[in-house]
Amino acid sequence: MSLEISRRALLAGGGCLCCAGLTGMAQARIAPSAMTPLIGPGYKPLETDEKGLWSQYERIEQDIAGSNLLIKDPKLVAYLGGLAGRVGGPAARDLRVYLAHIPEFNAFMAPTGFMVVFSGLLTRMRNEAQLAGVIAHEAGHFLRKHQIRAWRDVRRKTDAFTMLGMGLGGLSAAGGGFAGIGDLYQLAQFGTIFSLAQYGRDLEKEADATGLRLISEAGYSPIEMSNTWSQLIAEIEASAAMRKKRPFRGTSLLASHPAPADRMADLRASAVEIQASGRSYDAGRDRYLSIIAPHKAMLLDDQVKLNDPGASLYIIQNLAKDGWSGTLRYYEAEIWRLKGKGKGADEARAVQGYAAAVQMPDAPAEAWRAHGYSLLKSGQAEPGKRALARYLAMKPAASDAAMVRYSMAQ
Repeated sequence: MSLEISRRALLAGGGCLCCAGLTGMAQARIAPSAMTPLIGPGYKPLETDEKGLWSQYERIEQDIAGSNLLIKDPKLVAYLGGLAGRVGGPAARDLRVYLAHIPEFNAFMAPTGFMVVFSGLLTRMRNEAQLAGVIAHEAGHFLRKHQIRAWRDVRRKTDAFTMLGMGLGGLSAAGGGFAGIGDLYQLAQFGTIFSLAQYGRDLEKEADATGLRLISEAGYSPIEMSNTWSQLIAEIEASAAMRKKRPFRGTSLLASHPAPADRMADLRASAVEIQASGRSYDAGRDRYLSIIAPHKAMLLDDQVKLNDPGASLYIIQNLAKDGWSGTLRYYEAEIWRLKGKGKGADEARAVQGYAAAVQMPDAPAEAWRAHGYSLLKSGQAEPGKRALARYLAMKPAASDAAMVRYSMAQ
């Protein structure tokens, strides 16, 4: 099954949390300086209902920790944990971060201190400060006790404990590989569980203001938090424009109504307000790119397979503002190839993209394979064979090596 099916399973389960308050009427801006943490290190609940909530989420964390959907690369997970430690405020040591292999822009903070970051978030970030801003936003929910505040509101409307039990059981029962039915079921359960903790506009504004304060105190450029949301809005609009439709107002952040201009203005105004005069702030671009480099191809491949060419092209072109690479050129070409299905102007763009990719020193092996086949298709046999030979030299144990050699022999 494709990643697109997985995405639909997530949407059916409940959609996005990290920006649940993106829509709605304008509210008064909350100053970052007014956001003081309500909990300290080693916080434990005292009230009965909060203890019950913690008990449920402690069991959920056990299931998430064993989920097949997690990316468990030690270096990458340690990096995310270290980042949460830098921007987690007084409860930083209590935060645990899990990375889910789900190509959506999303993150979730549980009331017990564990956080789930979706891999699609890493695909879109241009630097460490942007990622720190999202993590700090989620930490803000924890530090301001938003979960129990929202939970008490939910309890007035539904039997949320029963829903949590359903989600918990679903995670325990699931199994199999990423594309297996077990993980699709896990994906839907992720959405079900996460949808229970959506926050209203006021709490989202508190999390924004808290997040800005946290990243600023950690030395990150606070304006990058606003830049992240601006990028997301542009991505949603690019997706809709390619489909020649209005932005879909569904449950997923990638298909929801764009954040209103007043929220963007609040983030930018607060970023200016929180910056200390004369202090130097860091974006951490080189650190971030170094950590993500081994996973970049996987992240982009996941995104391209979502079959959302407008969004995918925007993501790649936005990342390319910091410089094109062979990997970016290759996946840009792949978007056009899938969109054109081997025909017309889109296919021509793909062919040009493969040719541009192999001109770069970091071109992935797959770019040489695609370039070779496009040359063979156009009647350029010898250049095509040389390109395919380059692919085989770079990936001698490739699963399609025998097929490529057969093509070269024809």
